[in-house]
Amino acid sequence: MNRPGAALFARHALLADGWRRDVLIAWDGAGDLVRVEPDAVAAAGSAQADYVLPGMINLHSHAFQRALGGLTERAGGSGNGDPDSFWTWRDLMYRFANRITPEQVEAVAAQLYVECLRHGYTTVCEFHYLHRDTNGAAYADPAETARRIAAAAGAAGIGLTLLPVMYAYAGFGEAPLQPEQRRFRSDPALVLRIAEALDGLRSPQLEVGAAPHSLRAVAPGQLNELARALPAGRPLHIHIAEQALEVQQCLDASGRRPVEWLLDQAEIDARWCLVHATHLSEGEVAALALSGAVAGLCPTTEANLGDGLFPLAPYLAAGGRFGIGSDSHVSQSPVEELRWLEYGQRLQHGRRNIVAGPGRRDVAAGLWQGALLGGAQASGRRLGLLAPGRRADLLVLDGAHPNLDGAAPGDVLGRFLFCGNDNLVRDVLAGGRWTVRNGRHPAQDAIAAHYKTALRQLRES
Repeated sequence: MNRPGAALFARHALLADGWRRDVLIAWDGAGDLVRVEPDAVAAAGSAQADYVLPGMINLHSHAFQRALGGLTERAGGSGNGDPDSFWTWRDLMYRFANRITPEQVEAVAAQLYVECLRHGYTTVCEFHYLHRDTNGAAYADPAETARRIAAAAGAAGIGLTLLPVMYAYAGFGEAPLQPEQRRFRSDPALVLRIAEALDGLRSPQLEVGAAPHSLRAVAPGQLNELARALPAGRPLHIHIAEQALEVQQCLDASGRRPVEWLLDQAEIDARWCLVHATHLSEGEVAALALSGAVAGLCPTTEANLGDGLFPLAPYLAAGGRFGIGSDSHVSQSPVEELRWLEYGQRLQHGRRNIVAGPGRRDVAAGLWQGALLGGAQASGRRLGLLAPGRRADLLVLDGAHPNLDGAAPGDVLGRFLFCGNDNLVRDVLAGGRWTVRNGRHPAQDAIAAHYKTALRQLRES
C-alpha cells in the first residue's frame, strides 16, 4: 500500500532553470514528485521552508570502509620502508575486509547511510565486492552480503543503486588473486547471478547494475561479457586510472593508457561511470567527454590516498559530465566533496573559480547542478531535478542559521558550499519520506548502537 502524498511550500527552491520563488512541491504516495509550481500561494497551515534543493547523489561508496575512518593515518603502514600510498593503505583495508561479517556489514552500512542522509545525500551507488565469506567460500545465497547492503539502505531510507563487483585477478596479465583478495573472487557468471537474485528488490528506490572492478582485476573478454549480459539501461561502473602506478602497469601490459584502452575495447556510453579517472592524457580527456559517460570524482578519498587531481577544467570545457562520491568515507558530506573538488583545482592552477566558464559564472551552482545531473545519470534512477516524474528527493536548508539568514537566493549555494563547517541541512526527504528532521534521523540512536557493537566485535576479532 502506498503512503499518502504530501506537499511543501518553499519560499525559494532550486529548479532546473535556477532559483524560483514561492514553489509548491507535492509528491504522491509512491514517492514521485507530482507538482512543482513556482509563484504559487501557500495554503493555510502548510509546511514551509526557506530554501529547498534537490538531494545529492553519492555515486561511489564502499560502505564497509566507513569503519576504517581515521585508523590508517599512521606512517609506515607497509612495515618495509616503502612510502605510504594507496597501495599501503590497501594492505590495511584487506586485513579489515577479511574479518567483517555480513551482520557487521549491514550495521556499518546503515550507520554510513544515516550520516549521508544527514549531510544531504539522498541516494548512494554502492560498489560492492565482499561476495564471499571470511574464508573465501561461497555463501548459500550468492547475494547474502548484497542483501545486507539493501537492508541497511532500507532501514536508513536512502535510495540505492547496488553494483555487485566483478573481481577476477590481482593485476594486469591475469595475475592470480592473492589470499587477502579471497572474499572478492568473482566472474561474470557470479555477478550476474547476484544481480538476478536482487531483481526482486528493484523498485523506484533501488536499482541494480554491475561493476567490473578495474582493468587490472578483469580480463577484456570478461568485461564485455558482463556488459552485454546485463539488462539494457542498467548502470555500469569501473575504477580506472586512479594511481600513476596503475597507468604505468597498463602501459606495460597493453601499450595504452587505461581510459584509452577501455574506450577502444568496450562500448562506453551514457550508462557507464568511470570512477576516479585521475590520470588522463589530453586525448583521453576529450574522448571521455565525448563518450557521454560520467566521471565519478571522489576528492576527499583521492586526497586521503594521495592519488592526484582530476583534469577538471579541460574536461568541463569539452562538455564532460561528472558526479561525486564519498568512496572510503573519510567524509560523508557532499559539501566537502564539492568544496575540495574546486579547491584542489585552485591549488593546482594557481587561480580561483575553476568551475566557472562561458554561461557558468556561479561556481557553487555549477558544482551542485553538475554533480546532480552526473550523479543521477550514474545512478540509473529518476533523480537530480525538482520536477514532476522525478523522485521526491530534496533538502531543506536551515534558513535561520547565521550563514543563511536573509540570504538572497543567488548567494545560498555559495554560502552552503564555501562558508564554514556547520551542517546547514535541516530536513531531508528521500523517496517521499522524511528521513531527517531538524538534523536528526528517527532511527539514528538505534542504528548507532548497532554500529558501535559491530566495531567492538571487529576490534576483538
